[in-house]
Amino acid sequence: MMMNAENLRDAEQRRFAWRCRRGLLELDIVLQDFVQHHYDALTLEELQVFDALLALPDNDFWMLINNTSAMGKALGAQETARNAMIYKIKTARLNKPESSKLQEAE
Repeated sequence: MMMNAENLRDAEQRRFAWRCRRGLLELDIVLQDFVQHHYDALTLEELQVFDALLALPDNDFWMLINNTSAMGKALGAQETARNAMIYKIKTARLNKPESSKLQEAE
């Protein structure tokens, strides 16, 4: 099989989807949905930030997604990029299509 940019991107998306499988079910659902619906729109910088966030323990990551005060002040470019990614995940979670919300409620 010939590797091209599309194949590489698909493989990378599958890698991210696998890393989004978490022990905390709520976090697993949010992250899997985010990768499924928003991965293609992420820039390389955002993917790097997302990758770093995936290294966090489940409870720490869940707290960042659910608690605005836990984000902390942006002291530099890294914190600004991290806060922007967390905001993007939160926004995607809150603005899910109705069909996804119905499936999650079942």
